[in-house]
Amino acid sequence: MSSIKLLHVLHYHGFARLAISPSRVVATGRAIRGYVFAKLCRNMSYTTVERGAFNSTDYRVFFKNEMGVPISPMHDIPLYVDKENKILNMVVEIPRWTNAKMEICLKETLNPIKQDVKKGKLRFVANCFPHHGYIWNYGALPQTWENPDVLDEATGCKGDNDPIDCLEIGYKVAKRGEILKVKVLGTVALIDEGETDWKIIVIDINDPLADQMNDVSDIEKYCPGLLKATIEWFKIYKIPDGKPENQFAFNGEPKSQEFALSIIDEVHEHWQHLIQEADSGGIICSNVTVEDSPYKITTEAAEEALEKTPKPAPEPQPVESIVDKCYFIQPKL
Repeated sequence: MSSIKLLHVLHYHGFARLAISPSRVVATGRAIRGYVFAKLCRNMSYTTVERGAFNSTDYRVFFKNEMGVPISPMHDIPLYVDKENKILNMVVEIPRWTNAKMEICLKETLNPIKQDVKKGKLRFVANCFPHHGYIWNYGALPQTWENPDVLDEATGCKGDNDPIDCLEIGYKVAKRGEILKVKVLGTVALIDEGETDWKIIVIDINDPLADQMNDVSDIEKYCPGLLKATIEWFKIYKIPDGKPENQFAFNGEPKSQEFALSIIDEVHEHWQHLIQEADSGGIICSNVTVEDSPYKITTEAAEEALEKTPKPAPEPQPVESIVDKCYFIQPKL
């Protein structure tokens, strides 16, 4: 960010009384930038940029901050909006009731959201009766990482090498790429092919029920049947692909808000090590905001990376009708 632009941002957000001259900004560049990002992160807004055609392997959703700078949703969006009040950011990858298996891509610069591909074909989650697609707004918490080299003390299994997953249970169907401010309610621990895959259950703080829901015990009170449906969904959703039922740690028992927050702090610490390490194990850690990270890039480099991607397409590609098929599966008791 240029010195003059930084001054404009400071002024816009009410820092005019700091009386910082352009020369002063230049002289204290890193400190000033850190100060600005720390002050603005609570009110930061984000926009998305779609590239390629939806339902194609070229489709991507990139992110920009309120200054129009391309950013990584994995590394540049802060985990906490308000740590004191335990309000977090959530990146929505998959809106409720949809089937396309979208995820933050860890193998590409700026980590855009893209559709997962298996054997050259786009992946869609099966409709396992009575469910249709994903039954919550599904996404991830930024600045988290489930380390595949560390044994999770709670589950006895290593991490799955992804940001931690998030299930938002409010009434609104969110948009792909939307950044929600959420309150943590609890968590369940899926054991997916021998790896720990935490699912953090949250609610949008703007949801009408958010003030009444403060822990996992409140979910059954205000959303009866949802926890049971959640466990069933994860148990059976891969069966149409020829895989066995998934298993859960703690016999599928959901854990409290306090427990979930401790898990989030652990995976945030894993991310902090990842973003500072010289070897990221193949994960693309390019970012524009993390000071002292060896992967930090200039805003110009971020803009150049975005410009190299395919242009947006006006119409989505058609999908096979099999995506709408409903599977009738009897889960094991």
